[in-house]
Amino acid sequence: MNRYEHLANVLGERIEQGLYPSGQRLPSVRMLSNEHGVSVSTVQQAYRMLEDRLLVEARPKSGYFVSASKRLPGLPAVCRTPQRPVDISQWDQVLAQITSRVIPGMIALGGGTPDLTLPSLRPLSRALVKVAQRTDLSALYYDLIDGSKELRDQIARLMIDSGSSIDAENLVITTGCHEALSIAIRSVCEFGDIVAVDSPSFHGAMQTLKGFGMKALEIPTDPVTGISIEALEMALEQWPIKAIQLTPNCNNPLGYNMPDERKKALLRLAQCYDIAIIEDDVYGDLAYQYPRPATIYSFDDDGRVLLCSSFSKTLAPGLRMGWIAPGRYRDRALHMKYIGTGASATHPQLAIADFIKEGYYQTHLRRIRQQYQQNLCVMTDWVIRYFPEGVRVSRPQGGFLLWVELDEKIDTQKLNRLLEPEKIQISVGSIFSASGKYRNCLRLNYSQLDEKIHEPAIKRVGEVIHQMMENG
Repeated sequence: MNRYEHLANVLGERIEQGLYPSGQRLPSVRMLSNEHGVSVSTVQQAYRMLEDRLLVEARPKSGYFVSASKRLPGLPAVCRTPQRPVDISQWDQVLAQITSRVIPGMIALGGGTPDLTLPSLRPLSRALVKVAQRTDLSALYYDLIDGSKELRDQIARLMIDSGSSIDAENLVITTGCHEALSIAIRSVCEFGDIVAVDSPSFHGAMQTLKGFGMKALEIPTDPVTGISIEALEMALEQWPIKAIQLTPNCNNPLGYNMPDERKKALLRLAQCYDIAIIEDDVYGDLAYQYPRPATIYSFDDDGRVLLCSSFSKTLAPGLRMGWIAPGRYRDRALHMKYIGTGASATHPQLAIADFIKEGYYQTHLRRIRQQYQQNLCVMTDWVIRYFPEGVRVSRPQGGFLLWVELDEKIDTQKLNRLLEPEKIQISVGSIFSASGKYRNCLRLNYSQLDEKIHEPAIKRVGEVIHQMMENG
């Protein structure tokens, strides 16, 4: 991260936290230059970045001020969850979402797809062509069950950024993060077991639990600090929980980064009750802060954390390339991989390994993190502008997903049905709950924003919400 990006993030956090109120004059360029030991041009670049994020406005001959129009709404409430394990529902809604998002002309506002149009992905296309042209036809053969050694070496190197020192032999390549989560769950749980999950939680992981005949116990989750350690401890005292499944970094859908001390407290709790932690880190590399946040896995010293991730959110979902670091469960995980899909596709493994080795991955990450952070400000501004007063929104610390909480009278399933004829789709909140909670919530994707397409769509969503409230 460049110095001006770091300074912009520091100032941005102070503004978000209210240390610099709306309309207040910010420190002068020269004052910040002296305070942070950087050049005047670095401070000016930082302020320009904050202007792009709509956090700061420049006034001629007066300096820089916190944008007067900056009026952040409240955070989503911490929802009361069922106090017992439940059978997971919502499959029909999940299926409807993943089916309708590929309808031609559909404006999918709530999906989990990154921006695939950036120039920084072009070297990946060249790498795919280069691998396909190999005369030894290596891309057409089966690879090892645990995956290409070249790719595992590169992933092990990348994991150093999240605080982990791991041997490539302890990684298993999977067909996306979804398969990694499936392998993790089957490695530590059996039919009928109870798994504690953060709430709201990624619907794919919960549907995996449903498919294996397991129950979910939803744990209240704070939109800033993550899963409640206190509520989790109470649940562990009452129920025979087999594992904890959560997304502590750049959470989907809330966007928070769980503080390190709470990650360590969670790990100590898992050690006390001798249960596994299944950690989804698929968005971790998209954190806006640098260095990126540590994983729970990086603090683990007895192998009870199974870390799952993929390149679906940082590169492209169609590559279907993920991995799992299964800790003490490696043998079991390898068997689950074998009986599930066998070896993953060789071609994309070799191409991604080359893309990372040549330094393109980190360049791409720097580009998209900056874009996503700027897009977050734009999307938040649209929601504030077009949605009814009283709306609550998350404060993502990474990734490209925004969680929105509406008035309790609004049912987002009905909202989605009203929008479908206009080819606009949102992600309804109820699919992020095992018990169907969050019916008045929705998730929005801001990875790629076209003002001519997405702003009118968000405006239309707001208009329909207003109509629903007027009609009772």
